[in-house]
Parts: sequence; C-alpha cells; structure tokens
Amino acid sequence: MFILTLSNKVDGVFSVLDELKDQVIPIFEDADDAVRYNGMMELDENHPTLQVVEIDAASIINACEDRFQKYAIITKDDFLIPPKDLE
Repeated sequence: MFILTLSNKVDGVFSVLDELKDQVIPIFEDADDAVRYNGMMELDENHPTLQVVEIDAASIINACEDRFQKYAIITKDDFLIPPKDLE
C-alpha cells in the first residue's frame, strides 16, 4: 500500500476532505496510482510538496482505526482526482 506524506515530514500524512468536511486518508493499492495522483496535485501551484511512501497495509489501517481517522482504499479500478481547492 502507498500513502502520500509531506516531503519534509514523513509523519505528516496527506488527507482530503469528504463531503462532510471530515479528513480522509487515501491509501493506494498501486504505486503508479499514487504517483499519478501526486503528479496531478503538482499541477496546482498551491499544493503541498508530497512524496509517495510505501507502507504495510495493516499498519496504516490499524493506525487510522486507533485514531478514529477515516481512510479510503484506492484500488487499481478507482480513479481519484485531487480536490480543486486544497484549503
């Protein structure tokens, strides 16, 4: 599994806001999808500088659940588009 983190702070996990304004961590099954998403993020000049980090699925899911943090598994069949407004 792969997540995006702030490039200068590995423990700064990237998240997006859902329709309820809750933070959701996208967890990608495929590295290419995470890299592609990060590339789309880079098109926005206001985006944070991110890096793709490989992580054990159980570790990230357990960490999210322990902290009551929402997450979404992005499969190879999903296509995630970055939000237009990152604020």
